[in-house]
Amino acid sequence: MTEKVKVRIDGEVIAATAGQTILEVARTNNKYIPALCYMEGLSTVGACRLCMVEVSGVSRLLPACTTPVQEGLAVATTSPQLESYRKIALELLFAERNHVCAVCVSSGHCELQTLAQEHGVTSVRYPYSYPRLPVDMTHPRFVLDHNRCVLCSRCVRTCAEVEGAHVWELAGRGIGSRLVSELQRPWGEATSCTSCGKCVQACPTGAMAEKGWGVEEMTKRRAAVSRLTSMREGE
Repeated sequence: MTEKVKVRIDGEVIAATAGQTILEVARTNNKYIPALCYMEGLSTVGACRLCMVEVSGVSRLLPACTTPVQEGLAVATTSPQLESYRKIALELLFAERNHVCAVCVSSGHCELQTLAQEHGVTSVRYPYSYPRLPVDMTHPRFVLDHNRCVLCSRCVRTCAEVEGAHVWELAGRGIGSRLVSELQRPWGEATSCTSCGKCVQACPTGAMAEKGWGVEEMTKRRAAVSRLTSMREGE
């Protein structure tokens, strides 16, 4: 029998299942916690740090997507400290790469852009890195623009856990990390790629897109990828 626990989120007592994460419980009960690297059906990595929450009795902030609930846990999903922290995290994401929304195929359909609007990020207080990053156009159907990548690893996990092809991986460390396909081969030369497009649909920004789409036209069908994982679990 599955163990049930009671937790308190923003003052409300909620029944949860042992093993669930704070983010899962919150979203199941219509309590909003922002996240960029999280995607339903995929493993969690806690990469973006936007889902940080305050937990009573813990001196540091904790990532909601990787922290399991336990009996008596008291969580605050919003506070002046959390709002400040999330704005800083978003601003740093913009500063690390070359995000030019006005010419992006996913403008208006981008999760990073939406989160910035929700949290009132209208300017960036940190110096931009302006890295010289390439655009991989070698695949016949898709394009990879490193300038718009936020290193969320959703494409990596989708390819490995849903498609089972293991084309993608993150190479490097820190701000120098880069998404690579098949040990640094161009995407179009990756022999293990099945051209399924699941990684493109999982991408939260315009870093991965289908060719032939203009500015503001590239919409993603992320729910379709999550639905595949749910169907497999039910088999």
